[in-house]
Amino acid sequence: MAKTASKTPAKKVAAKKPSSTPKAKTSSLEETSEDALKKLKELDLDAQLQSDLEWCLGSYRADQNPTGLFDMLERSLSVFKTAKENKTKGITAKLTGDIEKVLKSR
Repeated sequence: MAKTASKTPAKKVAAKKPSSTPKAKTSSLEETSEDALKKLKELDLDAQLQSDLEWCLGSYRADQNPTGLFDMLERSLSVFKTAKENKTKGITAKLTGDIEKVLKSR
């Protein structure tokens, strides 16, 4: 007598659907520094800090040593907080929050 195939259908493996919600973008040190520099230039705040931040970004790109960028972000954060207290428009909570998040990851 020959064997007969099982009458139960084989289980189908469901294709994994991509998640509909995008993952939150993490702020990197370099991106946050670029955002801070852009905002400093846009609002024309602290020309010396702008220059120092530009230099530190170039240095970071060359040697991946983040020490200078962390120092410049700390200075930027204090400038932004002071400007926000003076009711300067354009300084968002997201910008200051991203800077604080990067500084905590130090």
